[in-house]
Amino acid sequence: MPLTKILLPIDFSERSVGAAGCAQALAGRFGSEVTLLHIVPTVPYGAGFGVAGGAMVAEWLRNRQDQAARDLEGFLAEEWKGRTVNRVVLEGDPSTRIVEYAHQNGSDLIVMPTHGYGPFRRFILGSNTAKVLHDADCPVWTGIHMPESPAAGQIGWRQILCAVDLGPQSQRTLAWAAGFAQACGSKLAVIHALVCTAETEGDWRSQIRETVEDELERLQAAAGTQAETVIEAGEPAHVICAAAAQREADLLVIGRGSAAGVFGRLRTNAYAIIRQSPCPVVSV
Repeated sequence: MPLTKILLPIDFSERSVGAAGCAQALAGRFGSEVTLLHIVPTVPYGAGFGVAGGAMVAEWLRNRQDQAARDLEGFLAEEWKGRTVNRVVLEGDPSTRIVEYAHQNGSDLIVMPTHGYGPFRRFILGSNTAKVLHDADCPVWTGIHMPESPAAGQIGWRQILCAVDLGPQSQRTLAWAAGFAQACGSKLAVIHALVCTAETEGDWRSQIRETVEDELERLQAAAGTQAETVIEAGEPAHVICAAAAQREADLLVIGRGSAAGVFGRLRTNAYAIIRQSPCPVVSV
């Protein structure tokens, strides 16, 4: 599968270092061109600058942009040697500019950190990451943040779990997961969370399961895959994240929808999965 262009937004935090390691591993596997993008937020006119606000804001922005360009040039400079890397500094709202840059430059993947570590921080999704997930048309790779990120050479993807809800995005989601698994020599499994109420009778539940099995078979035939399928009843985010943990999945692939269509907003289940997943998530 082509991952020709990877976009890596950078804010120079520890989380950026972790995301960079993942982007380096992906670039090494796929020979990708990586763009390191830093956004200097726009300051509201006159905020704290007195009467000469306009000129002072312009000078402040120039200084910030110059400093950001120097910082970006030195960001993990040794680690990026030998790679095709672009370094870009822009001004504006971070999430808006990230999405615009990805669309205008044909990015195949955006790599972003998701959240912190610890018992409660794993339930936090950063505001910029959430907005990019809402608006980007290309797949977005979000990775959990750990105290110590593995080196790029130690990152691998042996077990891939693809979650499908059998909606309009499912075929595209499975195709992406299958292509990635094939390129990386990974084992692929497909999971669907069967939502049944307590009132669903046994015969009806069996009928629903059979329908789901048929649809998964159709999806796999269209994607040219013969992956193991898993069907479990329960709340989707819990079922999918528990399966990812049990299987020690290295990557979870889910459907997110296209910002250009009816399903362009991040749905509740996708949001919960991304927040709670024990492994990185690619939302397609």
